Amino acid sequence: MTVLPRAATKEKTKTETRTKTAVARPWNVIVHDDPVTLMTYVTRVFIQVFGYPDSKAQRLMMEVHREGRSIVWTGGREQAEVYAQKLQAHHLKTSLEQVDAE
Repeated sequence: MTVLPRAATKEKTKTETRTKTAVARPWNVIVHDDPVTLMTYVTRVFIQVFGYPDSKAQRLMMEVHREGRSIVWTGGREQAEVYAQKLQAHHLKTSLEQVDAE
């Protein structure tokens, strides 16, 4: 009995790898209106904490006053937390919220 070698089958398998990079969504630093804090004080705090020019600080302060809140800064989470803590240290009502995915 003669044993014949089996025909070798050659299958080529192509594996494709795709890398998907997810960028973390930014965070908003929000200042809320309160009935006690003076508008001039809020403006000064925005200038001191963020280094905003007077015109931008006043515009944000008026938004807080009229709308009840204003997004005063947007960016990475760690920096947002630092800014929120600085604003709270100045007794401003502050919160953080993650920007909605689009």
